[in-house]
Amino acid sequence: MRSPRHTSRWAVASGAAVALALVIAGCSAGSPSTSSTAKSGGSLVVGITTDVLSLDPWKATQFQDVYDVLPSIYGTLTEFDKKLAVVPGLAKSWDTSSDGLTVTFHLRTGVKFHSGADFSSADVVSSLQKIKDPTTAAVGAASLANVASVAAPDANTVVLTLSSPDASLFAGLANINTSILSKADSEASIAAKPDGTGPYGFAARTPGQSLTLEANKSYWRGTPGLGSLEFRVIPEQQSIVSAMQAGNIQLAPIDDPVVAKTAQGGGLNVAKTAQLSYHVLQLNARHGDLTDLNVRLAIQCAVDRKEVLDTAALGAGSITGPITSPAYLSDPKDQPCPTADLAKAKKYLAASGKTDVTIDTIVSQGEYSTSVNEAQNLKSQLAKAGITLSLEILDNNTYVARWIAGTFDAAVALNGGNPDPNTMYGRYFTSTGNLNKVAGYATPELDKLFAEGRTTTDVAKRKDIYAQVSKDLTDNAAWVWLFTGYNYTATTKTVAGFTPMANGSLQFLRDTTVTK
Repeated sequence: MRSPRHTSRWAVASGAAVALALVIAGCSAGSPSTSSTAKSGGSLVVGITTDVLSLDPWKATQFQDVYDVLPSIYGTLTEFDKKLAVVPGLAKSWDTSSDGLTVTFHLRTGVKFHSGADFSSADVVSSLQKIKDPTTAAVGAASLANVASVAAPDANTVVLTLSSPDASLFAGLANINTSILSKADSEASIAAKPDGTGPYGFAARTPGQSLTLEANKSYWRGTPGLGSLEFRVIPEQQSIVSAMQAGNIQLAPIDDPVVAKTAQGGGLNVAKTAQLSYHVLQLNARHGDLTDLNVRLAIQCAVDRKEVLDTAALGAGSITGPITSPAYLSDPKDQPCPTADLAKAKKYLAASGKTDVTIDTIVSQGEYSTSVNEAQNLKSQLAKAGITLSLEILDNNTYVARWIAGTFDAAVALNGGNPDPNTMYGRYFTSTGNLNKVAGYATPELDKLFAEGRTTTDVAKRKDIYAQVSKDLTDNAAWVWLFTGYNYTATTKTVAGFTPMANGSLQFLRDTTVTK
């Protein structure tokens, strides 16, 4: 099998950026994982705080969907390994032409969908074309922005013709939002019974309570280590820990450091993982008073981010700038107000000529533990600058619908990070980005920078480009980036083989086993 490290200089450039920060050694995800030799059988129950909103990987945005549940159901052409390097997935290898404009993927043979249908190049062509189609409203469409055409010369080969070289392409294809579905799938069929190529297939669902998957015995890596996998909805993380201590749940992702400490003190194993995800106050620069840069800068300067971190997450994390990708990490001090400056905030507000600023702010209750505390602390801080955050605390379903529609002035949010900054932000902060309605901000300068970032393979040059992106976002107070935190994975003593990831994905449930 040819490794993409040897067949694609564009893949090398993309992966090298991650290697700089994570000290990645050689990788090979083309071989079967440890799950192929693990003893199969047993049931694992995973505790999650919010029900699955979407089983459609092309439209899923909620953390529990994208990172907890869907990685066990679907497969992607490329994948991230345990250290977030790009490695083969459904494509066993790929070649890139010398001009970077043609990428040829060599697909695995013998792969089947859960329905029993054979996987082939026709499914890849169908999937990528539908993701690119604006009528699909796929959240991963921006990852394919440079793909001009997709063709299948034979059943095991797919050729992408690019409008320009794209250093971020392979990282974008590793995201669950660019999963490969069967050409026979429809939005309705996926909603009723998802049909992927992943280690576990759909078995049953009780809305608001649980989703159960069963082992895919035809999985290309080999039969996974569990007979069944259940995601059980319990709204409170402390209640999840209690259920684990009672033996009813065996694994749970936790973001509340207090609950994590309780879990560890209560006899559970707890792994702590620094996250690429970031906590942020999103400002919609196209709404009301927020169209005024001075108002946005006043908000940015009035916020003591350390106070938000200490209040909401007990200091368990780090202050952040926009980009959390390790090799492109933003300097959190590089912005108009590196620390809170109330006097400067009031000067910005005075410059705006506005004396009564009220920002309607949506807050999710349930998706992550610190949301309401963050919102209340931000409200208290901004009041000192004469700015009112009018908080609208919503159930998660309503919050996500409002967020996707961009019908908010501001939103307290936890967004997922990515090893590649273009994959992370291209869909938000470009004028044609499919989530630009959510971001509420784009400029011709940013469009140009993101285009340069995609086509540039030199790591040093890419770092400079994304440093300029970061500066534009903070100088214009597009959003107010707060902090990055930790994820804690709690497991009972019966669980083995699970590896947590910095992007929060539970994809290595495929390698997990439980003792009976």
